[in-house]
Amino acid sequence: MLRIQYSPETVDRLKEIRRILGINTYKNIRESISGLSTTPQKGALVENYIEIPNPYRFLHVSQHYVFYRIDENTSVVKITDIFSEREDFLRTMFGVSLRTQESLDYWKE
Repeated sequence: MLRIQYSPETVDRLKEIRRILGINTYKNIRESISGLSTTPQKGALVENYIEIPNPYRFLHVSQHYVFYRIDENTSVVKITDIFSEREDFLRTMFGVSLRTQESLDYWKE
C-alpha cells in the first residue's frame, strides 16, 4: 500500500473546490485519490496523450483532472495538480495546447 502525498498547491485547490463546488465534489475527488494507495496504476499515462515523455498519470473525477506521479523508491503517490475541465492544464504543465481557435472563441479566452 502506497502513501498519498499532496503538493501545497493541490491542498489549496481542494479547499477551493470544497468551498465553491461543495462537499460532494470534494469527497468524490478525495475518494478517487485515496484509491490510488492500493491501485496507483489506475490513472491514464499522460504521455499516451501528448507524446512527451513524463512520469505523470491522471484521473478524471467530477469534471476535474487529478495529476500524480508514483515514486516507487519511497512508496509514495504524489498528487501534483488538480485542474478543472475548463482549464488548459496541458499548457500549464507542459507548454502544449490541444485547444482549437474555435474552442478559445467559444469560451472567450
